[in-house]
Amino acid sequence: MAVGEVEDDVASAAEGAAVTMETTGTRYPVAPGYRVNVRSGPGTQYGIVKVLPYDARVPINCQCPGTTVSGPYGTTNLWSNIGNGQFVSDAYIRTGSDGYVAVRCA
Repeated sequence: MAVGEVEDDVASAAEGAAVTMETTGTRYPVAPGYRVNVRSGPGTQYGIVKVLPYDARVPINCQCPGTTVSGPYGTTNLWSNIGNGQFVSDAYIRTGSDGYVAVRCA
């Protein structure tokens, strides 16, 4: 197998894993009574790509540090990736933890 084929196989496997986590993994509740902004990166300086509806539940694919935000679940710089190019502050997701509950985003 050529190097390019191996890289393609690894990329395909990684994409498949992300889709699997997103469609079958644990979904965490967003703070009740909040319509939460979903941003294109891990910080308030990134654009809003959508707004989550009340009572939404989201998958957490990976997490990374970003802008510090205060919300109903405390003050944190932890951001969760909930989809391709979609990040939400952990201050608005009930994970049951003050730390990481998923792998770090690459």
